[in-house]
Amino acid sequence: MLLKSLLKQEISAISRIPIERLEEFIASIKRSLEPESKIVTSGMGKAGQISHTLATTLSSTGTPSIFLHPSEAQHGDLGIIQPKDVLILFTNSGKTREIQELISLVHELEYQNPIFVITGESNPYLNLKCSDVFEFGKVEEICPLGLTPTTSTTCMSVISDLIVVDLMRSKNFTTCEYYKRHHGGYLGEKSKDN
Repeated sequence: MLLKSLLKQEISAISRIPIERLEEFIASIKRSLEPESKIVTSGMGKAGQISHTLATTLSSTGTPSIFLHPSEAQHGDLGIIQPKDVLILFTNSGKTREIQELISLVHELEYQNPIFVITGESNPYLNLKCSDVFEFGKVEEICPLGLTPTTSTTCMSVISDLIVVDLMRSKNFTTCEYYKRHHGGYLGEKSKDN
């Protein structure tokens, strides 16, 4: 019964994601993308793992993307970011120091890169410094300590999936194009057969 209760808590959190606002947020991302753009994702800790997955999934479905570790950005990896690139950053608290520092560093590049943030809680700094901020709302983690990112990362993962699928549909991404990026493994064989 405990697992069922925990699952219900996560489902409830997902169901409270403000979908109309998310549609606006994704539309804003799409308007910012140019043919030369790539998407640069970033996040710290568990949020960083979600953002890394978003980057690899976008790349495999027709939107060039790369993950930038926010700490490594301060040691040279900021060079990944080029003019016309679009950033999607993840922070549940909205206060992650490394993400706020990354935002500042991106502004110092003076490329005018659009910066989009997915967060549980927004704040004046994000609203001032970023192109758009999607706030999915404060959630209660199912971790018994209330600390380990669980429910929050579930929400981030679902939001990432919706971004990927929306971009795929807007590009009319085909099975043929999918196969060009997946030559090995089960998915490669499956897409080849279609």
